[in-house]
Amino acid sequence: MHPYVELAVTAIQTYVREGKKIPLPRPLPEGMAVRSAAFVSIKKQGVLRGCIGTILPAHPSLAEEIIENSISSATRDTRFPPVGPDELGALTVSVDVLSPPEPVASVAELDAKKYGVIVQSGSRRGLLLPDIEGVDTPEEQVAICRRKGGIGTEEEISLQKFTVTRYR
Repeated sequence: MHPYVELAVTAIQTYVREGKKIPLPRPLPEGMAVRSAAFVSIKKQGVLRGCIGTILPAHPSLAEEIIENSISSATRDTRFPPVGPDELGALTVSVDVLSPPEPVASVAELDAKKYGVIVQSGSRRGLLLPDIEGVDTPEEQVAICRRKGGIGTEEEISLQKFTVTRYR
């Protein structure tokens, strides 16, 4: 198991079992001292159980980003009830570290397998990570992002793309 995933799993298990946030590892393992945005995805028997992350870094280190987003993914994803202690053994966790988003002029610049997408209209925004099972085209990505952000199909949007490094 990659150290980023290990940290996420430990954060989830400790918080769900004890209600406590784990301390930062000291010294910070290689690569975890940098500032970076990250998403933590939790699946149960292959089905999404929670997914929370940041588009831009919100904490001083990737380690803190992973810990905070792990806890949020397990307990604050409004699409699901909080993870219970009885579920912990059945969960799989992945951590996606995001590149900084960059603007794109059109859907033609996107690739559903390679790029994640951010769709924005005013203050409303929807995001979708890349390489999601069952999402094969940029048009599908944009449609999902519009729904997530509450953005109508006729509303003007701005698009951004980003890449991820996925750790399992």
